[in-house]
Amino acid sequence: MTVSTQAPPAPARPAGDPGPGSATGPGTGLDPGELDGLRTVRARHPWRWAAGAAALVVLVQFLHGLATNPAWDWATFRLYFTADTILRAIGRTLELTAYGTVLGFALGAVVAAMRLSRSAILRTLAWAYVWVFRSIPLIVQLVFWFNLSYLYKRFGFGIPFGPTFGDFETVGVLGALGAAVLGLGLHQAAFAAEIIRGGVIAVDAGQREAAAALGIPRGRQAWRIVLPQAMRSILPAAANEVISLLKGTSVVYVMAIGELFYQAQVIYGRTGRVVPLLMVATVWYVVLTTVLSIGQYYVERYFSRGALRTPPPTPLQRLRAFLRSLPARTSGGTP
Repeated sequence: MTVSTQAPPAPARPAGDPGPGSATGPGTGLDPGELDGLRTVRARHPWRWAAGAAALVVLVQFLHGLATNPAWDWATFRLYFTADTILRAIGRTLELTAYGTVLGFALGAVVAAMRLSRSAILRTLAWAYVWVFRSIPLIVQLVFWFNLSYLYKRFGFGIPFGPTFGDFETVGVLGALGAAVLGLGLHQAAFAAEIIRGGVIAVDAGQREAAAALGIPRGRQAWRIVLPQAMRSILPAAANEVISLLKGTSVVYVMAIGELFYQAQVIYGRTGRVVPLLMVATVWYVVLTTVLSIGQYYVERYFSRGALRTPPPTPLQRLRAFLRSLPARTSGGTP
């Protein structure tokens, strides 16, 4: 005996019956002709509009206060915004940021490699480094490195626990700027190591297994396969750390280094114009952070080429496309 697995044919529906899955039909109580008289009503969100209106009112009040409150002293702000002392201080801030970023991420890459190593000693040392430098506040580290010459008068090089071939005074080598760069770099390296390690372990292990099966050397695996994929995870957090370091350079004012915040303090200590000078520093920090954010966007877009077949247009490309479509929009045609 054979059993048929075919479903029985569906019964024929009368003409005009759209079927059980339609919005009209015998089960809905609506005839097809009745839908012609219905109109679509958009959902109303009164509380959403009320919240938006309240936020706009607060924003307008704040902007009105900026424009009308004489305590902001915008004349003093304009006087010092592009002053030579402020511009030189911005250069020192960028210098500290650049040195701290290069030293921090170079050392962070080494520490991350140690944490990913198969050696228990290297993993333990790397973990201890990250633990120590993430636990101590940055300002404490800077003050410590600034006073390193109190602990070690001279540094020498030679055989460990043996004779030295030469030495030098600590004060002559590690001044205020050197101590600031060293403190910022070592502090940044602890966070950079975790960022790099997180990006590497985010890459699927099958990528490395496939590369090993193809006989690709380990160095080439890391450089050509793992790192380009890890960069998509590393870049957002790394850019965030660079921006944080840019603002963190203001902490070196305790070492009397003429960066942006310290120079603003010196000027308002001399003139008594605290608020406008703080606004000068604030606006410059916003400008510098915005420039770094724009650079972050384009670097992330570059490394997204492997994941996206066609990267989305940049804001500048969108603006150009909109300007090209304006004649068609104004003439009533289709853009």
